[in-house]
Amino acid sequence: MRFLRSTLMIFMVMILATVSQSPQAQSNNRRMSPNELVADLYKQHDRKHSPFFQTRSRASLYKYFEKSLADMIWKDAVTSKGEVGVIDGDPLYDAQDMEIKKFAIGKAVYADGQARVNVSFENFGQRKSIIFLLRNGRSGWRISDIDYGQGRTLVGEFKASRR
Repeated sequence: MRFLRSTLMIFMVMILATVSQSPQAQSNNRRMSPNELVADLYKQHDRKHSPFFQTRSRASLYKYFEKSLADMIWKDAVTSKGEVGVIDGDPLYDAQDMEIKKFAIGKAVYADGQARVNVSFENFGQRKSIIFLLRNGRSGWRISDIDYGQGRTLVGEFKASRR
């Protein structure tokens, strides 16, 4: 009986070790760099899996955004009930209509535990630049705000709507 129990324990440990070394387990546990996080957000967004307007799960928001910003985005999606909310266009392109060309994600610039990632593109022939502000926390890099230029930020839009 003791031998059977020991053999079973060894077998279970071997299975757990094998599963934890699988490529999928490693990629799920690996922390993304600021550039990878922003690129992954755009990739999900372009595949119609954007976390911005869905109301099924906050998990996709927490994957990309700091909790405070994720909660603002969630509240906007839930309270607007499919209508226009604080986010009245596509927040990744700062536009309602898009014809995106020359899309590029710049290299992150780091300072004081924070990062800035510049995304540039042309929309209907007009050059546009958006800066993602990220902080490095316990769960890795997360977006704390999106700067659209001319003093406009995503967090600022939410704060202005509360007035």
